[in-house]
Amino acid sequence: MTTLRLGTRGSQLAVTQSSHIADRLRAETGADVELVTISTLGDRSSAPLSTFGGQGVFVAAVRDALASGEVDLAVHSLKDLPTYADPRLTLAAIPQREDPRDALVARDGLTLAELPAGSLVGTGSPRRVSQLNALGLGLRITGLRGNVDTRIGKMTSGELDGVVLARAGLARLGRTDEITEAIDPIQMLPAPGQGALACECRADDADTHRLLSVLDDPDTRAAVSAERSLLATLEAGCSAPVGALAEIVNEGEELWLRAVVGDISGSPSIRLSASGPPSEAVAIGERLAAEMLAEGADRLVQASTPAP
Repeated sequence: MTTLRLGTRGSQLAVTQSSHIADRLRAETGADVELVTISTLGDRSSAPLSTFGGQGVFVAAVRDALASGEVDLAVHSLKDLPTYADPRLTLAAIPQREDPRDALVARDGLTLAELPAGSLVGTGSPRRVSQLNALGLGLRITGLRGNVDTRIGKMTSGELDGVVLARAGLARLGRTDEITEAIDPIQMLPAPGQGALACECRADDADTHRLLSVLDDPDTRAAVSAERSLLATLEAGCSAPVGALAEIVNEGEELWLRAVVGDISGSPSIRLSASGPPSEAVAIGERLAAEMLAEGADRLVQASTPAP
Protein backbone atom coordinates (compact mmCIF):
# COMPACT_ATOMS: atom_id res chain seq x y z
CA MET A 1 0.00 0.00 0.00
CA THR A 2 1.30 3.46 -0.96
CA THR A 3 1.81 5.80 1.96
CA LEU A 4 0.28 9.26 1.67
CA ARG A 5 2.57 11.98 3.04
CA LEU A 6 0.51 14.69 4.76
CA GLY A 7 2.21 18.09 5.05
CA THR A 8 1.49 20.17 8.14
CA ARG A 9 2.90 22.99 10.21
CA GLY A 10 4.70 21.79 13.31
CA SER A 11 2.63 23.57 15.97
CA GLN A 12 0.71 21.45 18.43
CA LEU A 13 -2.60 22.67 17.04
CA ALA A 14 -1.62 22.10 13.41
CA VAL A 15 -0.35 18.59 14.16
CA THR A 16 -3.51 17.81 16.13
CA GLN A 17 -5.70 18.99 13.25
CA SER A 18 -3.67 17.07 10.68
CA SER A 19 -3.69 13.94 12.84
CA HIS A 20 -7.49 14.13 12.96
CA ILE A 21 -7.65 14.21 9.15
CA ALA A 22 -5.10 11.38 8.90
CA ASP A 23 -7.17 9.26 11.28
CA ARG A 24 -10.33 9.88 9.25
CA LEU A 25 -8.57 8.96 6.01
CA ARG A 26 -7.28 5.74 7.53
CA ALA A 27 -10.71 4.84 8.89
CA GLU A 28 -12.81 5.83 5.87
CA THR A 29 -10.53 4.95 2.95
CA GLY A 30 -8.01 2.45 4.35
CA ALA A 31 -5.15 4.71 3.28
CA ASP A 32 -1.79 4.67 5.05
CA VAL A 33 -0.92 8.24 6.10
CA GLU A 34 2.20 9.72 7.67
CA LEU A 35 2.66 13.30 8.84
CA VAL A 36 5.50 15.48 7.53
CA THR A 37 6.09 18.71 9.49
CA ILE A 38 7.14 21.83 7.59
CA SER A 39 8.31 25.15 9.04
CA THR A 40 6.56 28.29 7.74
CA LEU A 41 7.41 31.99 7.80
CA GLY A 42 4.62 32.63 10.30
CA ASP A 43 6.13 30.05 12.66
CA ARG A 44 9.68 31.40 12.40
CA SER A 45 8.87 35.07 13.02
CA SER A 46 7.50 36.68 16.17
CA ALA A 47 6.54 39.91 14.39
CA PRO A 48 2.86 40.96 14.36
CA LEU A 49 1.03 39.26 11.50
CA SER A 50 -0.25 42.59 10.21
CA THR A 51 3.35 43.57 9.33
CA PHE A 52 3.89 40.74 6.84
CA GLY A 53 2.01 42.63 4.11
CA GLY A 54 0.21 39.66 2.57
CA GLN A 55 -1.66 36.42 2.98
CA GLY A 56 -0.34 32.90 3.33
CA VAL A 57 2.43 33.31 5.92
CA PHE A 58 1.33 30.11 7.65
CA VAL A 59 0.73 28.04 4.51
CA ALA A 60 3.12 29.08 1.70
CA ALA A 61 5.93 26.68 2.63
CA VAL A 62 3.51 23.78 3.08
CA ARG A 63 1.86 24.50 -0.29
CA ASP A 64 5.26 24.71 -2.00
CA ALA A 65 6.20 21.32 -0.55
CA LEU A 66 2.91 19.91 -1.84
CA ALA A 67 3.35 21.37 -5.32
CA SER A 68 6.92 20.05 -5.58
CA GLY A 69 5.90 16.51 -4.63
CA GLU A 70 7.59 16.50 -1.23
CA VAL A 71 4.19 15.65 0.27
CA ASP A 72 0.95 14.33 -1.27
CA LEU A 73 -1.64 16.36 0.61
CA ALA A 74 -1.73 19.24 3.07
CA VAL A 75 -4.05 20.32 5.88
CA HIS A 76 -4.43 23.98 6.82
CA SER A 77 -6.66 26.11 8.99
CA LEU A 78 -8.88 27.49 6.24
CA LYS A 79 -8.73 31.04 7.60
CA ASP A 80 -4.95 31.00 6.88
CA LEU A 81 -5.45 30.07 3.20
CA PRO A 82 -5.23 32.94 0.68
CA THR A 83 -8.45 33.63 -1.21
CA TYR A 84 -6.71 33.66 -4.61
CA ALA A 85 -6.38 30.33 -6.42
CA ASP A 86 -3.09 28.45 -6.76
CA PRO A 87 -3.28 26.64 -10.13
CA ARG A 88 -0.88 23.97 -8.90
CA LEU A 89 -3.30 22.82 -6.21
CA THR A 90 -6.96 22.01 -5.59
CA LEU A 91 -9.05 22.30 -2.44
CA ALA A 92 -10.22 18.68 -2.43
CA ALA A 93 -12.10 18.65 0.88
CA ILE A 94 -13.46 20.98 3.53
CA PRO A 95 -14.64 18.74 6.40
CA GLN A 96 -17.49 19.65 8.71
CA ARG A 97 -16.70 22.86 10.53
CA GLU A 98 -15.97 23.15 14.23
CA ASP A 99 -17.70 25.93 16.21
CA PRO A 100 -16.44 29.11 14.47
CA ARG A 101 -16.86 31.52 17.39
CA ASP A 102 -14.08 33.36 19.16
CA ALA A 103 -13.49 32.50 22.81
CA LEU A 104 -12.34 34.42 25.86
CA VAL A 105 -10.04 32.82 28.41
CA ALA A 106 -9.95 35.21 31.35
CA ARG A 107 -8.88 35.35 34.97
CA ASP A 108 -11.32 34.30 37.66
CA GLY A 109 -13.75 32.86 35.11
CA LEU A 110 -14.85 36.32 33.95
CA THR A 111 -16.73 37.15 30.74
CA LEU A 112 -16.08 40.21 28.58
CA ALA A 113 -18.87 42.13 30.28
CA GLU A 114 -17.55 41.20 33.74
CA LEU A 115 -13.94 42.31 33.12
CA PRO A 116 -13.42 45.66 34.85
CA ALA A 117 -12.75 48.70 32.69
CA GLY A 118 -9.01 48.97 32.09
CA SER A 119 -8.47 45.20 32.00
CA LEU A 120 -5.68 44.15 29.65
CA VAL A 121 -6.78 41.68 26.95
CA GLY A 122 -4.41 40.08 24.44
CA THR A 123 -5.01 39.28 20.78
CA GLY A 124 -2.92 39.41 17.62
CA SER A 125 -5.93 39.93 15.35
CA PRO A 126 -6.90 43.40 14.03
CA ARG A 127 -10.40 41.99 13.46
CA ARG A 128 -10.74 41.14 17.15
CA VAL A 129 -9.20 44.44 18.24
CA SER A 130 -11.70 46.38 16.15
CA GLN A 131 -14.72 44.51 17.46
CA LEU A 132 -13.55 44.52 21.08
CA ASN A 133 -13.12 48.29 20.91
CA ALA A 134 -16.54 48.65 19.27
CA LEU A 135 -18.15 47.02 22.33
CA GLY A 136 -17.23 50.08 24.40
CA LEU A 137 -16.24 48.10 27.49
CA GLY A 138 -13.17 50.21 28.26
CA LEU A 139 -10.78 47.29 27.82
CA ARG A 140 -7.12 47.83 26.98
CA ILE A 141 -6.02 45.66 24.05
CA THR A 142 -2.45 44.49 23.48
CA GLY A 143 -0.78 42.47 20.72
CA LEU A 144 -0.24 38.76 21.21
CA ARG A 145 1.57 36.03 19.25
CA GLY A 146 2.59 32.45 20.01
CA ASN A 147 1.00 29.06 20.45
CA VAL A 148 -2.01 28.36 22.65
CA ASP A 149 0.12 27.56 25.71
CA THR A 150 2.07 30.81 25.34
CA ARG A 151 -1.04 32.92 24.96
CA ILE A 152 -3.00 31.40 27.82
CA GLY A 153 0.16 31.40 29.92
CA LYS A 154 0.29 35.19 29.75
CA MET A 155 -3.13 35.24 31.40
CA THR A 156 -2.42 32.62 34.06
CA SER A 157 0.84 34.38 34.97
CA GLY A 158 -1.06 37.62 35.61
CA GLU A 159 0.55 39.50 32.72
CA LEU A 160 -2.88 39.76 31.04
CA ASP A 161 -6.43 39.68 32.36
CA GLY A 162 -7.65 37.68 29.38
CA VAL A 163 -6.87 36.44 25.89
CA VAL A 164 -9.13 35.91 22.87
CA LEU A 165 -8.59 32.79 20.75
CA ALA A 166 -10.52 30.74 18.21
CA ARG A 167 -12.81 28.34 20.05
CA ALA A 168 -12.20 25.69 17.38
CA GLY A 169 -8.52 25.42 18.20
CA LEU A 170 -9.20 24.99 21.90
CA ALA A 171 -11.83 22.35 21.12
CA ARG A 172 -9.44 20.36 18.93
CA LEU A 173 -6.84 20.48 21.70
CA GLY A 174 -9.38 19.33 24.29
CA ARG A 175 -9.17 22.60 26.23
CA THR A 176 -12.72 23.97 26.10
CA ASP A 177 -12.90 23.76 29.91
CA GLU A 178 -10.57 26.79 30.01
CA ILE A 179 -12.99 28.98 28.04
CA THR A 180 -14.76 31.55 30.19
CA GLU A 181 -16.98 32.83 27.36
CA ALA A 182 -17.75 31.69 23.83
CA ILE A 183 -18.31 35.10 22.27
CA ASP A 184 -21.66 35.57 20.52
CA PRO A 185 -21.22 36.51 16.83
CA ILE A 186 -23.57 39.44 17.49
CA GLN A 187 -20.65 40.88 19.50
CA MET A 188 -17.75 39.50 17.47
CA LEU A 189 -17.95 37.95 14.01
CA PRO A 190 -15.19 35.40 13.39
CA ALA A 191 -12.60 35.47 10.62
CA PRO A 192 -13.79 34.17 7.25
CA GLY A 193 -13.28 30.40 7.29
CA GLN A 194 -12.62 30.23 11.03
CA GLY A 195 -13.24 26.78 12.50
CA ALA A 196 -12.89 25.00 9.14
CA LEU A 197 -10.00 22.91 7.80
CA ALA A 198 -8.73 22.87 4.22
CA CYS A 199 -7.43 19.65 2.66
CA GLU A 200 -5.40 20.29 -0.49
CA CYS A 201 -3.71 18.06 -3.05
CA ARG A 202 -2.03 18.66 -6.40
CA ALA A 203 -4.42 19.63 -9.18
CA ASP A 204 -3.27 16.70 -11.34
CA ASP A 205 -3.47 14.08 -8.56
CA ALA A 206 -6.86 12.49 -9.21
CA ASP A 207 -6.26 9.52 -6.88
CA THR A 208 -5.57 11.65 -3.79
CA HIS A 209 -8.43 13.97 -4.71
CA ARG A 210 -10.78 11.00 -4.81
CA LEU A 211 -9.64 9.82 -1.37
CA LEU A 212 -10.00 13.27 0.18
CA SER A 213 -13.43 13.91 -1.34
CA VAL A 214 -15.10 11.52 1.13
CA LEU A 215 -14.26 14.05 3.89
CA ASP A 216 -15.97 17.00 2.18
CA ASP A 217 -19.02 18.57 3.87
CA PRO A 218 -21.23 20.44 1.34
CA ASP A 219 -22.82 22.78 3.91
CA THR A 220 -19.45 23.82 5.31
CA ARG A 221 -18.05 24.32 1.82
CA ALA A 222 -20.99 26.56 0.87
CA ALA A 223 -20.70 28.64 4.06
CA VAL A 224 -16.97 29.26 3.82
CA SER A 225 -17.18 29.87 0.07
CA ALA A 226 -19.54 32.78 0.78
CA GLU A 227 -17.24 34.15 3.49
CA ARG A 228 -14.11 33.84 1.36
CA SER A 229 -15.69 35.35 -1.76
CA LEU A 230 -16.66 38.36 0.37
CA LEU A 231 -13.08 38.68 1.62
CA ALA A 232 -11.68 38.35 -1.91
CA THR A 233 -14.06 40.96 -3.31
CA LEU A 234 -13.12 43.36 -0.53
CA GLU A 235 -9.46 42.71 -1.45
CA ALA A 236 -8.70 42.42 2.24
CA GLY A 237 -5.92 40.36 3.80
CA CYS A 238 -4.95 39.29 7.30
CA SER A 239 -4.27 42.88 8.39
CA ALA A 240 -7.82 44.06 7.70
CA PRO A 241 -10.50 44.06 10.44
CA VAL A 242 -13.00 41.91 8.49
CA GLY A 243 -15.33 39.42 10.15
CA ALA A 244 -17.79 37.15 8.37
CA LEU A 245 -20.01 34.22 9.22
CA ALA A 246 -22.30 32.26 6.90
CA GLU A 247 -24.83 29.75 8.19
CA ILE A 248 -27.11 27.29 6.42
CA VAL A 249 -30.67 27.78 7.74
CA ASN A 250 -34.29 26.88 6.93
CA GLU A 251 -33.54 23.15 6.66
CA GLY A 252 -30.71 23.70 4.20
CA GLU A 253 -32.68 25.92 1.84
CA GLU A 254 -31.02 29.25 2.66
CA LEU A 255 -27.55 30.63 3.33
CA TRP A 256 -27.37 33.67 5.62
CA LEU A 257 -24.15 35.70 5.55
CA ARG A 258 -23.24 38.40 8.07
CA ALA A 259 -20.12 40.55 7.77
CA VAL A 260 -18.38 43.49 9.37
CA VAL A 261 -15.56 45.78 8.26
CA GLY A 262 -14.26 48.06 10.97
CA ASP A 263 -11.61 50.47 12.10
CA ILE A 264 -9.07 49.37 14.73
CA SER A 265 -10.45 52.03 17.06
CA GLY A 266 -13.88 50.38 16.92
CA SER A 267 -15.54 53.22 15.01
CA PRO A 268 -16.60 53.59 12.28
CA SER A 269 -17.70 50.14 11.17
CA ILE A 270 -19.92 48.70 8.46
CA ARG A 271 -22.08 45.69 9.34
CA LEU A 272 -24.43 44.18 6.75
CA SER A 273 -26.00 40.83 5.85
CA ALA A 274 -27.31 38.99 2.80
CA SER A 275 -29.00 35.69 2.04
CA GLY A 276 -29.83 33.34 -0.79
CA PRO A 277 -29.66 29.68 -1.81
CA PRO A 278 -26.48 27.78 -0.80
CA SER A 279 -25.86 27.00 -4.49
CA GLU A 280 -25.18 30.73 -4.97
CA ALA A 281 -22.73 31.01 -2.06
CA VAL A 282 -19.96 32.73 -4.01
CA ALA A 283 -22.38 35.23 -5.58
CA ILE A 284 -23.89 36.03 -2.16
CA GLY A 285 -20.43 36.87 -0.82
CA GLU A 286 -19.64 39.02 -3.83
CA ARG A 287 -22.97 40.84 -3.59
CA LEU A 288 -22.59 41.61 0.10
CA ALA A 289 -19.02 42.81 -0.42
CA ALA A 290 -20.22 45.12 -3.18
CA GLU A 291 -22.82 46.60 -0.82
CA MET A 292 -20.14 47.12 1.83
CA LEU A 293 -17.81 48.75 -0.68
CA ALA A 294 -20.62 51.11 -1.63
CA GLU A 295 -20.80 52.08 2.05
CA GLY A 296 -17.06 52.86 2.16
CA ALA A 297 -15.53 49.54 3.23
CA ASP A 298 -12.58 50.05 0.88
CA ARG A 299 -11.48 53.10 2.88
CA LEU A 300 -11.56 51.10 6.13
CA VAL A 301 -9.59 48.25 4.54
CA GLN A 302 -6.97 50.63 3.13
CA ALA A 303 -6.67 52.49 6.43
CA SER A 304 -5.83 49.24 8.23
CA THR A 305 -3.24 48.04 5.70
CA PRO A 306 0.38 48.83 6.67
CA ALA A 307 2.36 50.91 4.22
CA PRO A 308 4.94 48.88 2.24
